[in-house]
Amino acid sequence: MQWRNKKVVLPVLLAFLTMIMLAGCGKSQATLMNGKVNVVASFYPLYDFTKKIGGDRVNVINLVPTGVEPHDWTPKSRDMQNLSKAQMFVYLGAGFEGWVNDTLGSLPKDSKVAVVEGSKGVELLASSGEDHDHDHDAKNKEAHNESQYDPHVWLSPVNAKKIALNIKDQLVKTDPAGQSDYEANYEKFAAQLDQLDAKYKEALAKTPKKDIVVTHQSFAYLAKQYGLTQKAIMGLSPDSEPTSKDLKEINEFIRTNGIQYIFFEELVSDRLAKTLAKDAKVETLVLSPIEGLTDAQAKAGADYISLMESNLNNLIKALQ
Repeated sequence: MQWRNKKVVLPVLLAFLTMIMLAGCGKSQATLMNGKVNVVASFYPLYDFTKKIGGDRVNVINLVPTGVEPHDWTPKSRDMQNLSKAQMFVYLGAGFEGWVNDTLGSLPKDSKVAVVEGSKGVELLASSGEDHDHDHDAKNKEAHNESQYDPHVWLSPVNAKKIALNIKDQLVKTDPAGQSDYEANYEKFAAQLDQLDAKYKEALAKTPKKDIVVTHQSFAYLAKQYGLTQKAIMGLSPDSEPTSKDLKEINEFIRTNGIQYIFFEELVSDRLAKTLAKDAKVETLVLSPIEGLTDAQAKAGADYISLMESNLNNLIKALQ
């Protein structure tokens, strides 16, 4: 009798330990699950939104592993397999994922994956900061390069709500039986985003300063939403190096505008921000573009909302 119990307990214990190890390692859960709606998300915010809206009915795979910066990431054969067999694929669009068109074009003919462009319906800013209509037909006909639009739309809670709505609508189409769950989860998440937007509005309206110096140019939507101006050390991609002329200009900007902090982000080297801060005799603070989590953030249970709240606290500190 005792031995029979052991035979039952051991596999259960092993499975449980495996689950704990998988949860602890912070990497993406890269396996499809039977009995769930399998959704592949191109990077962290879309993964987070889909998990919140999908709830228990949905298994979400984040393609970009924890601790990896998504700008230069490309899918491997395992990712392609998951993608072709999933029920849904959510990507951002707006030129963020340079690999998407080729990847979708090379999916097997029998793949039934429903594709959602997260940024659909969001008013895009040109990379120079001007508004652009989101013309999908024209956009799909031409090769869409990242230099044309600024893709960092999710950093405005107002845009995040539109992205979440696009995800919810497709979940309802893919799994009509779960409609009431998806609607309820979406409403709850949308209310959190409205609250976040209200907090940002109220707090940033009161700050005496409105200029921020950031590592890479990813805060245009947030800045536009709340009346701030971003000055970026690098361009839209976090690995575009500034020239000495750029650095001189930024130094001048820091002096002229009484900047006290230079913002850096966790998934990219902070060397340049730290060097510039030392030269200008100012300090550094984190402003996360929420493109992915660090291992420490994943272990601490951080998500889009908590990171946006940390961002707001650091903005308030820097803009005094």
